[in-house]
Amino acid sequence: METRHFAGRHYEGQASGPVAFFNPTVRQNKLQLENTKVVSKEGNNEDSSTAGEHATQGGDRNRLPEEHLQRRWRARDNRKGRHALAVISPETSLKYDPPPSTSTLSATFRGILRMFTSYPVWDVSYLVAIVFTLGSVIWCINAFFVWLPLEDPSTEFGGEIENAGGITAFIGATIFEIGSVLLMVEAVNENRSDCFGWALEEVLEERGVVRVKKGDCVHHHQNRGNLVGKGQILKEKPREFLGHDKDRPVATSKSRTWTWFPSWHELRTHYIREIGFLACLSQMIGATIFWISGFTALPPIYNRLNTTPALNGAYWAPQVIGGTGFIISGTLFMLETQKKWYLPAWEVLGWHIGAWNLVGGIGFTLCGALGFASANSGAVYQGSLATFWGSWCFLIGSIIQWYESLDKHPVEVDKGKG
Repeated sequence: METRHFAGRHYEGQASGPVAFFNPTVRQNKLQLENTKVVSKEGNNEDSSTAGEHATQGGDRNRLPEEHLQRRWRARDNRKGRHALAVISPETSLKYDPPPSTSTLSATFRGILRMFTSYPVWDVSYLVAIVFTLGSVIWCINAFFVWLPLEDPSTEFGGEIENAGGITAFIGATIFEIGSVLLMVEAVNENRSDCFGWALEEVLEERGVVRVKKGDCVHHHQNRGNLVGKGQILKEKPREFLGHDKDRPVATSKSRTWTWFPSWHELRTHYIREIGFLACLSQMIGATIFWISGFTALPPIYNRLNTTPALNGAYWAPQVIGGTGFIISGTLFMLETQKKWYLPAWEVLGWHIGAWNLVGGIGFTLCGALGFASANSGAVYQGSLATFWGSWCFLIGSIIQWYESLDKHPVEVDKGKG
């Protein structure tokens, strides 16, 4: 059964991606809003007859200059329930009141504060970030258990490497597996209807000035009644803007509520070329295989791996294969946010998350690879050290992802480009 979701959705306008084979990952639309809502300075709506008269008096001033305000849709943002807005700020006076940039130092501090005051546990993207942060903390603790005694033997306590290291490795691997499953659930329950996420209103007392503020959102992330089910059902048809497909589906009471995995048709026609989905899939496969090494790290099991083939096959090999999955995943997450495959997206949080996870995956893979030479004390030391810095890289990436999950309305200001 063909789904409208896979028939060019989100790809109208200036859609592009880093690699032609894959689905577009970025779309940028110049906003040219029609029928802008008219309100008083206090925010009260004007009745329809007065609004029509005011629109006539205002002429073209009730239309946003399309070169000054742009909607930036990204595949990653869509999964995370985010709505990026680009404000192109020319030197001339503007006819709209744009929201402030979310990249300033003060806005960043507010975002950090929000991490300790906001707990949207119904938001799967938030849960993904929290679970991976917790798992990374466990791995950092594990790294101290297995590396510090080699660096400073005087700090070692009885059973530190075998018992404390083995148990924390199992806990960390299990938490990573849970996070990877949630990541996959997030990927296959992406928003399938167009969601602008901003509202535009013309202010009566300042004729011709359009205020831009947060608006209705149909992403499931805002629904406190479920994890990845129905989003908000709009009571009215979304306002039209340049690049919006009038026939594109919007959230309704009959919208799909849940899926564990896409159908075969969806895989063939869409997901096989969706970079974000492939990144999540690589992460889940890698975490599942890596979990084997966490399980065999438990002292009762590890102590029975008495032969080299058994140790290599049940303990070190899963680390190498699983870590490789993390490397592929991090690389794809970076690629998803880039305009070209060779151009880093320094300004996008998702790119930095992928980069830190890539380095973390290299550390975990290197630990397993050096484990095959565990008879050499130097290899053992470097392998433990690789786990140490790899764990911290995962923690940094997870904290950035935590920040990203709460920043649902990022505003990017490009000065002097008008």
